[in-house]
Amino acid sequence: MIEYGYVAPDPLDHDIVYGAGRNEVSRFHWSTGQVENVTPIPIRGSYRVDRTEPIVFSPVDPHLLFYATNVLFETKDGGRSWSAISPDLTREHPAVPASVGDQANLNSKAGKQRGAIYAVAPGFHNVNTIWAGTDDGLVWTTKNGGKNWKNVTPHELIDWSKVTQISASHFDDNTAYVSISRFRINDLRPYIYRTHDGGKTWHEITSGLPANSPVNTVREDSVRKGLLFAGTETEVWVSFDDGNHWQSLQLNLPHTSMRDLWVHDDNLIVGTHGRSFWILDDISPLRQLTAAVANSTNAPHLFTPATAYRVRRDTNSDTPFPADEPAGKNPPDGAIIDYTLPPSLQGPVTLEILDAQGKLVRRYTNTDKPEITPEELQQQLIPLYWLRPQRILSGEGGMHRWVWDLRYPPPNSTTHEYPIAAVPHDTPRGPLGPLVVPGKYQARLVAAGHTEAHEFEVKMDPRVKTSPTDLQQQFEAETKVAALVNESSEAVTQARTVHEQISKLVGAAPGSLKDSLESLGRRISELLEGDKDATSANVSTLPTTNANIITLYGEIGRADTAPTLSQVDAFNKNEAAFDTLLGRWNQLKSHDIAELNHELKAAGLSELRLDLPPQQQEGGEDEE
Repeated sequence: MIEYGYVAPDPLDHDIVYGAGRNEVSRFHWSTGQVENVTPIPIRGSYRVDRTEPIVFSPVDPHLLFYATNVLFETKDGGRSWSAISPDLTREHPAVPASVGDQANLNSKAGKQRGAIYAVAPGFHNVNTIWAGTDDGLVWTTKNGGKNWKNVTPHELIDWSKVTQISASHFDDNTAYVSISRFRINDLRPYIYRTHDGGKTWHEITSGLPANSPVNTVREDSVRKGLLFAGTETEVWVSFDDGNHWQSLQLNLPHTSMRDLWVHDDNLIVGTHGRSFWILDDISPLRQLTAAVANSTNAPHLFTPATAYRVRRDTNSDTPFPADEPAGKNPPDGAIIDYTLPPSLQGPVTLEILDAQGKLVRRYTNTDKPEITPEELQQQLIPLYWLRPQRILSGEGGMHRWVWDLRYPPPNSTTHEYPIAAVPHDTPRGPLGPLVVPGKYQARLVAAGHTEAHEFEVKMDPRVKTSPTDLQQQFEAETKVAALVNESSEAVTQARTVHEQISKLVGAAPGSLKDSLESLGRRISELLEGDKDATSANVSTLPTTNANIITLYGEIGRADTAPTLSQVDAFNKNEAAFDTLLGRWNQLKSHDIAELNHELKAAGLSELRLDLPPQQQEGGEDEE
């Protein structure tokens, strides 16, 4: 579309994106890939442009689009027609900077080269309020939609001070923040200015910023007043006190030129020069980080979670992209929960998720055991770099982030698989628990005798049009089938382990006890393998019924839709078959095994136990 410049998605039509750069305004259609040239200056003429030209929609009027050269243009019909709403806002007589030295003599027009508008910030409260800054050091504002402009340049700004960005306040029509770069004239100091009176007075706000890193961008948070973000030539910074003090927010970002920042919902987006786009997911803890919380070292603290969206972790049903294929990382698939613990904390830490009725949905503790041991992991057929790392809730002092996957606990299953919808380093081990329905939930932190809880909301993927009724039907079906997965898997596991124990005991058992063991072994074999003399190939066994139920569980939870009639029918048939088998198995447990254990004990032999894991199980870890 454009090689350099800014883009502005149409707020009313998500199929259209506007871009500006190199003397062109483009209108791009996602659905067709077609690009229109809708620039107001098809032939440049007397207009001057930068390589990156501002283009931005008004946050008050979504039909109003601004585009800047050395004058400011507006359109209300998608670029069909434009109007110039400002005079030339650049310096009329720019000076030649001293840093150029005698090189200025090589260009007879050096002292006459005028600039262009480099930053535009429409107001968030009044459609007629607009701020503009030039690449030669002037700041302007209008309160009547461009009919009259006022030069409100801070007194400290001189020639060749590039206004890299202006951030109009979300809370006050007279407040704005301006970032300045004097990089071109070898001045590497940071410059950020703040006004609360419409530009009458300005205050430089750079305390804490390094002296050798010019500022390219400054943004005000859209939720918390006084929370600011800045991007310099080397890193990202945050201020909690309206810019009076700054501290690093670099985290794992590469040290490169941070060219733009944007707050989108609960996320901070960073556009870098040459190191791609980066997103800091869920900045709600920064919005809640008061001085009292930051300075508290003796009490746990739970931050209120941001709204979570019920979005499928991956819908790619084909072979996944190779791990070395360049690809952006998706946000965590679930609710992000942040908490802090004092450094001297002793005892268990528990994080609970409850539904709107206060019923427990999920519980995590710092004493949980991994689902699979390191030794078992090494036996996987799938390379380990595909797998999602197993995490245990941290009980160490400091700040922590936990992601609840919006699911109930996974059912205990005889088989586990990793889906072909795989993501490098983030592929979960299945089966997963039932997905919750959209609604209100509560996170509750219990640590060091301190309990704190906060409510948050789970919303549906906005792209999904399935009705709440159908989602509820799916949840109820998933929950019911998950319970049957638990019950049938337990029965299979118990039957297998008892059968293995019988095989080992038969050789050591005397006479009649040996006959009793062999008889019980045959009846358990019928439950596990079926009647070998039966003519029907569809004889139900505990393992086949269990496998059918596990398969059905995965199919019902595959997409956001109510279960089909065929799935309901299949569940009813397998539930009935399992109930019959379970009745037989329970009879063996309560009567035959109990009686046999008395005989084994009297003979000095090991009793049959139900709680031992089978040494060999059918199925195992595999890829779909």
